[in-house]
Amino acid sequence: MNDLLSFILVLLYGVSILGVIVVIISENRNPLKSVPWLIVLLLAPIVGLICYFFFGQNLSKRRALSRRERKKAENYLEESASIDRPEVPARFQALKRHLINCGHAVPLYGSRYTLYRAGMEKMEALLHDIRRAHHHIHIQYYIIENDRAGAMLREALIERAHAGVKIRLLYDDVGSRSVRKRFFDELEALGAEIYPFLHVKFPRFTSKVNYRNHRKVVVIDGRVGYFGGMNIADRYLYGSKLGPWRDTHFRVEGSIVAGLQNIFLNDWYATTQLRPTDEELYSYKELHAAEDVAQLLASGPFGHWRVLLQATCMAVLRARQRIWIQTPYFLPSETLNNALQTAALAGIDVHLMLPERSDAKMVDLAVHSYIDDMIRAGVKVSFYMGGFLHAKTMIIDDELAIIGSSNLDFRSFEHNFEINGFCYNKPLTAELAAAFEEDSRRCHQLSPAEWFRRKRMRRFAESVMRLFSPLL
Repeated sequence: MNDLLSFILVLLYGVSILGVIVVIISENRNPLKSVPWLIVLLLAPIVGLICYFFFGQNLSKRRALSRRERKKAENYLEESASIDRPEVPARFQALKRHLINCGHAVPLYGSRYTLYRAGMEKMEALLHDIRRAHHHIHIQYYIIENDRAGAMLREALIERAHAGVKIRLLYDDVGSRSVRKRFFDELEALGAEIYPFLHVKFPRFTSKVNYRNHRKVVVIDGRVGYFGGMNIADRYLYGSKLGPWRDTHFRVEGSIVAGLQNIFLNDWYATTQLRPTDEELYSYKELHAAEDVAQLLASGPFGHWRVLLQATCMAVLRARQRIWIQTPYFLPSETLNNALQTAALAGIDVHLMLPERSDAKMVDLAVHSYIDDMIRAGVKVSFYMGGFLHAKTMIIDDELAIIGSSNLDFRSFEHNFEINGFCYNKPLTAELAAAFEEDSRRCHQLSPAEWFRRKRMRRFAESVMRLFSPLL
């Protein structure tokens, strides 16, 4: 009897493994993503099956918002466009159309940007604006920690809630796992509405644990907004064992605030099935800016096209002089990998700035496996030595800056909900280029002779981890 039961269990288990393999193959995924899953399932079936159940399921065919809800939100942006519009440079016209057609990223005209490169100065500015709020505060973060930074934010929100300001807050249920419900109890008692994004509750939502909201968005009274790479955690303010955290974040005014509001309200509707309609939600003032056009792309795992990856590659292929990149995690798709190498081989100044050490050892190994061919193609690769580089920016020539929350890795392109601004703005691009050059003085630029002297075992470990880079 025991032998029969064991046989049945083994048979059922084998059928389950085979079924998952058939599903992975039949979904026609990118082979770079399918092969690591097949390797894990064949070499470690039990671990592989559990991991696939939590992290591997494909949500690309699902829809986050109905067409009706999306159109309702976009009407606010389309009606706000000014008559006297600056134009996107001619060589980026196809990129503009792609972002509109595939990413619903309508052009926004007339905005002002304030750049923050240190967490404390961004936090002080944010708290100052929160304390001046009179109508509403909308906040969405991937990480909110129960630490000093989290307490600063909470106390500022409590004070405004006492003053009658409407507070709506979204936090990622995995990224903010250290924050328990009681962290928000006083705020909720004062009328604040607070929800976790894609709540992970076994077993119903386990398939969504791998799809996280990585956006960092604040909108205050519909007039002031914040977005970029900084979360609410002490390490952004005070550093960590890796040293000070060098990141990039933006305070914005003008029509781009309407874009941020639109993205927040879409996520709010996707989470709560409610859409606030107060007139003051879109209270921004369009600013006169002769050379400013921006498109805010809200990308994610839902939908057929990987718009962020496609748009990034299009921007790279339209560069003429330079492509300067800062990213903490560089695990590019084959398409982006080839685009950057092709640009460097064509004589374009491609400069990739990475942290000297990452906060994840396995990610470090996988990242380093991509550097060999970059250096061979003539890409300048620098390691930032002044702490941990967490900035996420790309500068294309003197005309386009790509800023926001996404890293150049499979997770940002395939799994996460991200927000990126494609900003056709020469003053902003010049300011980011100056910051890049200043950061370069704290970098060590790799030479081919130095890099290719790495020990063989190190290089082999990097190659092994590269196999799993789509899963990291």
